[in-house]
Amino acid sequence: MQFVNPIRDNETIQAMKEELRKNSIRDLLLFVIGINTGLSLLDMLNLKVQDVWDGQNTKEFLVIKEERTGEDKWYYLNSKIREIVTEYLSGKDCKPEDYLFKSKRDCRPITRQQAYRIINQSAREIGISENIGTHTLRKTFGYHAYQKGIAISIIKSILNHQSTAETLKYLGVSKAEPLPIKVDVNL
Repeated sequence: MQFVNPIRDNETIQAMKEELRKNSIRDLLLFVIGINTGLSLLDMLNLKVQDVWDGQNTKEFLVIKEERTGEDKWYYLNSKIREIVTEYLSGKDCKPEDYLFKSKRDCRPITRQQAYRIINQSAREIGISENIGTHTLRKTFGYHAYQKGIAISIIKSILNHQSTAETLKYLGVSKAEPLPIKVDVNL
């Protein structure tokens, strides 16, 4: 397995979204959920329509049972995710138990290999030359959360890492890098 990087700049993220949209709203949704939640690829591929859609609207939270602990983990589905879910599922004849990222060939979800091809091919199309893969989605989420001032301990928890050092290394962030923190209570 090769080391992959997060997508660090917003212009490249937008270019990826545009490229993925050209191919498929499903593929765009995979990318948008990945970079906005930090979910593992396996968790994303196992999502069912009912996990994110109540039949008419996108749910506000996605709840996934943690395999190790059996506890529920809650993931916020922000406006970017809700917009694409609504576009993808509105007017579509989906059953609640259908996989969200259903293969075009059968009723099963797309494979990890197919998800990799989708992300990697779109990255190449827009000119990204560094190593990109499915972990790029989680890393992009974590990197941007960290850059926006989310506590590394929270990011560590979302990514299921054992230590903050592991999380910083995973994100490709050095503790020596200055990170201006804006504490704006704005009372």
